[in-house]
Amino acid sequence: MREPIQNRHNISELDLPDILGTIHEEVTARLGEGEQADYIESLADVPMDRFGMALVTVDGDVFEVGESREPFSIQSISKVHTLTLALEAVGDELWERVDREPSGDPFNSLIQLEYEKGIPRNPFMNAGALVVADVVLSSCDNAEQKLLDFMRRRSGNADVGVDEVVAKSERQSGHRNIAMANFIKSYGNLRNEVDRVLDFYWLQCSLKMDCVDLARSVQFLSNQGHCGVSGEDVVSEELATRINALMMTAGTYDAAGDFAFYVGLPAKSGVGGGIVAVVPHVMSLCTYYPGLDEKGNSLLGRYALHRFTRMTGLSVF
Repeated sequence: MREPIQNRHNISELDLPDILGTIHEEVTARLGEGEQADYIESLADVPMDRFGMALVTVDGDVFEVGESREPFSIQSISKVHTLTLALEAVGDELWERVDREPSGDPFNSLIQLEYEKGIPRNPFMNAGALVVADVVLSSCDNAEQKLLDFMRRRSGNADVGVDEVVAKSERQSGHRNIAMANFIKSYGNLRNEVDRVLDFYWLQCSLKMDCVDLARSVQFLSNQGHCGVSGEDVVSEELATRINALMMTAGTYDAAGDFAFYVGLPAKSGVGGGIVAVVPHVMSLCTYYPGLDEKGNSLLGRYALHRFTRMTGLSVF
């Protein structure tokens, strides 16, 4: 049994409902900013008047505001969960096939792959996530069901599933990912058939969850690897720390430095408009707003997290 770690932050002294209410008011005044991910047809028409935010403490208390129960496409947020499954399956062997460095390039860039002989720069770029997907596929007989079961146990929502409309859009617009997977395969860094890897990757990106689901699904990263929803130890305390480190340095793509500067939390974004974030030993959070900035991160989701850390002092720095 892990011993609790004393943290300098006493969240009982914070009026979290009032803080979330203030953030909601500020964000509501800016609804409409940013652009949807229009290269995925099913995301291009998502209404821009949606904002939700939820946080889950290590004790399991939930605080939420706005459309926090409205399901949306989690997209690349799923890379945190598949990375966890891959590390569970092969441990540090994963780092022989994927690096752990920030990229400095867009999430769907192919540029570094040739220079680095098919070894993706980190597991959160699309290239790295494809290799991670390949590892998960090789580790079990039914990777799709394993991922669904994992997401349902972490979130406590047995209805978490795939949005088939989004999955179809992913396949129809996935030309760059197809090229990327074949390029990685040419270097021998995919063990499964390319189509199989792509199908699993598109499935993980097409999962549909809400802010509360997602905040709960990464609570184990704020709680020394322990999932309060299921009561299970998901990963070791050390591994939770390492995953958080990767989220801090690569979770928001080539905006990771800027995100660390303004928000100061490990985070993972998705082009569906979601961002999950972790305050180690304290809480996990999720924001949702479909308008993206030029880097592909939720514009007002980032703003909401920025305001939250400034109003609460809950930053890793």
